[in-house]
Amino acid sequence: MINRYIRAIAGTFVIISVLLGMYVNENWFWFTIFVGANLLQSSITKWCLMEDILKKIGIKD
Repeated sequence: MINRYIRAIAGTFVIISVLLGMYVNENWFWFTIFVGANLLQSSITKWCLMEDILKKIGIKD
């Protein structure tokens, strides 16, 4: 269940940051890179900050 939330949040962040990069300011693409880097890091280390945040607000695994 929590993995679905993480994927949904990451996907939303990517879509929003790409749209902001295209229509507002190209510096928003750095946020897209940040999200991608965090996804890569979590796949290697098996630790995800968003997972910790979601658990703290009461989302069950």
